[in-house]
Amino acid sequence: MNDIFDKLRKDLGHIGRHAKDSHGYFSFPKLEGELGPHMTFRGKPVLVWSLNNYLGLANHPEIRAVDAQAAKDWGMAYPMGARMMSGQTKYHEQLEDELSEFMGKEDTFLLNYGYQGCMSAIEALLSRHDVLVYDSECHACMIDGARLHMGKRFVFQHNDMASLDKQLENARKVVEQTGGGIMVMTEGVFGMAGDQGKLKEIVERKAKYNFRLFVDDAHGFGMVGRDGRGTADAQGVQDQVDVYFGTFAKAMATIGAFVSGPEDVIMYLRYNMRSQTFAKSLPMPVVIGALKRLEMIRTRPELSQKLWQITKALQSGLREAGLDIGVTNSCVTPVLMHGSIPEATNVVLDLRENHGIFCSIVVYPVVPKDTILLRLIPTAAHTLEDVQRTIDSFKEVKKKLEAGAYKAERVAAV
Repeated sequence: MNDIFDKLRKDLGHIGRHAKDSHGYFSFPKLEGELGPHMTFRGKPVLVWSLNNYLGLANHPEIRAVDAQAAKDWGMAYPMGARMMSGQTKYHEQLEDELSEFMGKEDTFLLNYGYQGCMSAIEALLSRHDVLVYDSECHACMIDGARLHMGKRFVFQHNDMASLDKQLENARKVVEQTGGGIMVMTEGVFGMAGDQGKLKEIVERKAKYNFRLFVDDAHGFGMVGRDGRGTADAQGVQDQVDVYFGTFAKAMATIGAFVSGPEDVIMYLRYNMRSQTFAKSLPMPVVIGALKRLEMIRTRPELSQKLWQITKALQSGLREAGLDIGVTNSCVTPVLMHGSIPEATNVVLDLRENHGIFCSIVVYPVVPKDTILLRLIPTAAHTLEDVQRTIDSFKEVKKKLEAGAYKAERVAAV
């Protein structure tokens, strides 16, 4: 009989296999100082493009004041228990009501966390007789939700409507046998490439295939659409999204999430989402803070305007400098380069140590082999000076990569 820990010690998995060399620098890095574009990494100042703080609310003085007062008034324990048992308050209900009105949906259920909430909602909505059809680039939380589904599931190629049609035909054949239904699942904004899901084209297929649509709009809520109402609103199909999932971890820069939809469906989720039924309710300071954040999203258009000013300046500047930012049509800004994993390592080392630029790196197997993806997240807290400095640094790095300068074993810091 083997010790189950033996295999863990021998193989840390695709991501963990480089942990010995990467831990604390490329993975699990520690950014220190006040949250914002300018922080400290290993004792050196860095310009940060890795915070999901789109509207700059993470360290906004009004937000900090509300968070601090709510913590003083309520503490972090209140309410104690799961929502169904003893964790319900009028403030939780108020936040749900305000989100429903903002999103134009009948009802909303507040969730503890985005990842577990999304995964659990998918699992709760589907029976073993139903079929799930989802985009190949859906986020990991959606993939895990799909894995929990006990029935059939089909994957369509990313934003490929011909592929979607093919999988919907397959799904229809299955439900004709099982008596179940079909749910299509996609994202509003895809978090790596930054392109929007083709929601308008997807809903055009509803009449033919009779499916329900689930949209995870983590990177769209608060940034895209009228006053931040999301990607479906921007595409004019908000009323055709049957289940809308949003997180507080991006635009709101806090913890928590929500799911909105028809009143009867949301009531079903309240009583059938295991991740909520058996988990503690969101602490009161988080709820009070989220109410303030939602208010600012609704009433402070200058935050979104500043975000898009920075986004457009960054993306147009990178393109003009000859850098490939793919097909993004959102704030998410990927910079794509060609090189090996060792070269990718040296690119990041050079950016952090010699240019003082901190951004996230993505390599194989998340992206194809010999592809380097550096993801930049612009925020309303960045300045045009930050943008120009970054563009200048990326131009130099691109030139050095193409010249083979990063093939060395390790790039030295100046």
